[in-house]
Amino acid sequence: MELPVILRRSISNDVISAAHRCLENARRFRSIQREVFLRLLQLGKRLRIIIDDSDAHGKETSAESLAAGRLEAAGASVKRHHMSNLQHNKTIVVSGAAGQAVVCGSTNYTWRGFFVQNNNALIIRGATAVEIFQRAFEDYLSTNSVVGFGKLVSAMGWQDLEIPGVDAQVTFSPHSESNAVLDTISEDVGAAQSSLLYSLAFLAQTKGSIRETITRVTEDPAVFTYGMADRRIGGIKLETPDGNVYPVYPAALSEHLPEPFKSEPDGLSGKHGTRMHHKFIVVDFDKPTARVYLWSYNFSLPADRENGENLVVIRDRKIAVSYMVEVLRMFDHYHFRVVQTRKGARTRLHLAKPPQDVGEKTWFDDYFTVPQKIRDREIFA
Repeated sequence: MELPVILRRSISNDVISAAHRCLENARRFRSIQREVFLRLLQLGKRLRIIIDDSDAHGKETSAESLAAGRLEAAGASVKRHHMSNLQHNKTIVVSGAAGQAVVCGSTNYTWRGFFVQNNNALIIRGATAVEIFQRAFEDYLSTNSVVGFGKLVSAMGWQDLEIPGVDAQVTFSPHSESNAVLDTISEDVGAAQSSLLYSLAFLAQTKGSIRETITRVTEDPAVFTYGMADRRIGGIKLETPDGNVYPVYPAALSEHLPEPFKSEPDGLSGKHGTRMHHKFIVVDFDKPTARVYLWSYNFSLPADRENGENLVVIRDRKIAVSYMVEVLRMFDHYHFRVVQTRKGARTRLHLAKPPQDVGEKTWFDDYFTVPQKIRDREIFA
């Protein structure tokens, strides 16, 4: 099956620069959505699929139920379940004479997933990756909750994806208490030596060790942090001249934004859509020990112990730098919004002019005099 090109790259909401662009993307997605579904439908008996049925997703009139009915009528093998909470994987595994590949990431195959939210998706090619994800699929078919799944091979530890030249391992949730990974990830994140960059949806409502670790690292002046979340984070408030800035979020200043930012879609009715849906953490991107944690896993207790999830750790500096660039791109896109919510913020947005007179302060002076901005300049230079 030839996968849509749109899955091969990160899709983020800052590429949508005006309302007419949004409408065009919606038109394109209807075509892509139809194409994806039709290709799944054409597979007939060759397709095996698990579709979440939690809460509203399980209703007879839901999109999931309607799709399941059509796929079953075409001969596909369809299973509906939600593990102990959600079936949250976003995975396509392709195996056949034409190739072997796994598509996975944070991207849901929806309009918001492609054209509104910050998301990422990866394609991994190779027999080992396909074998591992196929085994996980079989394990999900065999049980509906952590009671059974937590004892199976897929949840028992990290499995090497055997990508040439890249140290990448995967594990699947839900984990049992004995093989849970959330706390060990928190320990690794807490061991950051130089930098911690992250983009985490639902961080505002996440409780547990990851939230506590991020708060502690943010308060550490020796570690540079940039963070992105889907909404304002309570408890992570540090922003001192020589410290780290608190996480930015899309909703800030939405009422008074200039174009093209004002026309960014919110994704849901009532202006309460989730624009940021990433789930990744980059540790020490500037060191040989650089690593990235990513994919569908929300770094929460439900993600670890209740949901059907996948989580990958990649220890590779080039990949860590790629995700670092994504964090910077989004951080810069939203940071000015947070600044504008403060008392005394500028009421007019314009480009800074170069110095007009000898000795006049430049816009970049702060990057040589303010400790936090000096660290910013030096770590990304």
